[in-house]
Amino acid sequence: MSELHWVEQRNLNRPLLIVALKGLFDAAEAATAGVDLLIAKHDAFKVAEIDAETFFNFQEERPLVRLGVDGREIKWPSNAIWGAECSNGNHDLLLLSGIEPHLKWRTFADALLEIAQKMDVEMVITIGAMAGMAPHTRPLGVVGSASDPVIADRLGLGRPSYEGPTGLVGVLHDHLDKKGVPIISLRVSVPHYVPGPPNPEATRSLLSRLELVTGVETFHSDLEKAANEWRDRIHTAVINDADMASYVQQLEQRVDESEILPSGDDLAAELEAFLRDKRAD
Repeated sequence: MSELHWVEQRNLNRPLLIVALKGLFDAAEAATAGVDLLIAKHDAFKVAEIDAETFFNFQEERPLVRLGVDGREIKWPSNAIWGAECSNGNHDLLLLSGIEPHLKWRTFADALLEIAQKMDVEMVITIGAMAGMAPHTRPLGVVGSASDPVIADRLGLGRPSYEGPTGLVGVLHDHLDKKGVPIISLRVSVPHYVPGPPNPEATRSLLSRLELVTGVETFHSDLEKAANEWRDRIHTAVINDADMASYVQQLEQRVDESEILPSGDDLAAELEAFLRDKRAD
């Protein structure tokens, strides 16, 4: 029995697969919140679902019991793939906002590979969030990377340098890269002293960069009011603590001297050029 259950397959325009998973690479649940917003705003339809039975230890990620019109219902952990037809961009989207599985990561990566191949996905983009040395008083920086040196050089992205324990996202990048599926990563840095969800500023920053890279509308401006309110609440707490205020000033200085990514316009242009060349090949 296949773990991947197809629901509705439509012909999409040069689709990009956007993946966000709750777990190690989703601090403050900023990435999954962003994909959830895209699913809602683009009125997405369910393309497929990956069976939870194979991939989860239900003692760690327990299903929920709810009372519905027909009695008790069990809601299982879900990893569904949604399709979005985007009228004002070069690409439609496939969207996964789910939960990092506990088991059989290579099998899970195979399921996503099957989706990418059957839906003619041009590129996979994983988005995530990591706790880092980011001050809440500055726009939260987004960094991009790619394992493939050709993609990294072409798009001006970094190459992964981390060594150590990884998550499903790291396994997915390795698996798709070896299968020849273009894949890049975008990650936002979340202030480590404010790690809890929600973090609308981190989500807004991720979606803003994703829109610049892909040209697909991400509705990040819808989060500006919530992001400003979040920043004001944190700032009020920080200024009442002299040690914390001094620490944040040090973080500000570090960020002001750093360089994150090439401009979004340049990156978007290079992305389209790269995908055109790949189609030609």
